[in-house]
Amino acid sequence: MVFLYDLADMDYDKAFEITRLETLVLRVPADPPVRTSFGVMHDRPAVLVRVTGADGVQGWGEVWCNFPAVGAEHRARLVDSCIKPLVLGHAWSTPQDCFATLSESLRILAIQSGEPGPLAQALAGVDTAIWDMLARRAERPLWQLLGGQATINVYTSGINPDQPERVAEAKAREGYTAFKLKVGFGDQRDEDNVRALRRTMGQDATLMVDANQAWVPAQAARMADRLAVHGLAWLEEPLPADTPWPVWRALTAGAPLPIAGGENLRGGESFVAAMEEGGLSVIQPDLGKWGGISACLPVARDVLRLGRTFCPHWLGGGIGLTASMHLKAAVGGAGYVEVDSNPNALRDWLLPKDHAVKAGQVTLSDAPGLGVTPDLDRLRPYIVASHGT
Repeated sequence: MVFLYDLADMDYDKAFEITRLETLVLRVPADPPVRTSFGVMHDRPAVLVRVTGADGVQGWGEVWCNFPAVGAEHRARLVDSCIKPLVLGHAWSTPQDCFATLSESLRILAIQSGEPGPLAQALAGVDTAIWDMLARRAERPLWQLLGGQATINVYTSGINPDQPERVAEAKAREGYTAFKLKVGFGDQRDEDNVRALRRTMGQDATLMVDANQAWVPAQAARMADRLAVHGLAWLEEPLPADTPWPVWRALTAGAPLPIAGGENLRGGESFVAAMEEGGLSVIQPDLGKWGGISACLPVARDVLRLGRTFCPHWLGGGIGLTASMHLKAAVGGAGYVEVDSNPNALRDWLLPKDHAVKAGQVTLSDAPGLGVTPDLDRLRPYIVASHGT
């Protein structure tokens, strides 16, 4: 693992030992279901990770687990069976050292099992929990521990194709000024929805669209031209994430609007390639899918170094969303944090109470760590599996 940004000079005690690692799998119904170009979510899952240090201080993280529908339980088992034995009983000098060592230890298993993604996601949730623990131990909010500023820009995402303007109007009343629409449901329908959204929200609103990897190159180029006239901030994932970088470069070079992506990339080198070889303008790593804080923060520094925009991706529960906000606050620069527009109790119950959106911004609290301690009594009816608790 190559880190292109050095965190070693940060002023806090980075050494730690984990004595306990637990996972909780939670599910709540999705009403209405969340639609994408590749599937429908009928419930909202979350995999929470809790670590306890030798000094008794705890930390919380979250593992990405939206698809497939059975994936949450599987990822929790990976944390328990594959990562916990590697973490417990060792003294770690830094969270980055732990992340790099575990990444290398899991490399062959990931190849052999054909599961590099789920293993990376399991490790990412553990890494985030470790950072939360260290910031709590230092009695500082994580954004401050990482040298950031508390106020960030946010946008509301996941706006479904059925009368999207109504959702956007409701989110505007909550304080949002930037809105991302899902596309990939038919060219004419997509353009009609973008036009309706612009007409309803006005010229001052920031609008983005997300194709969720739905198109082939010719269609992506055609739709980039059709949608750009509506003044979009970016077009997200118009192609499958594994499309060769020269094909991405051909699209980005000819597109009349910025092209975004990154939630389905793994490894710092891949993000640099996305910018330098693929020409992506807006970079969106998901700290619950790969990297946690340890690896996504160096990626974010590279994004700024290369003159691109850093916008963390997130679609899940409140702990991962809060961690994404702290990550963005630590980095600074232009860009937004994504907040799903769809109802999700596991997001709302696991957010700090003072994270209200005002004029398109959130100001993070001064509470230690991520500032979130789950109310397990409230969550108990929705816990469908647990390990180590």
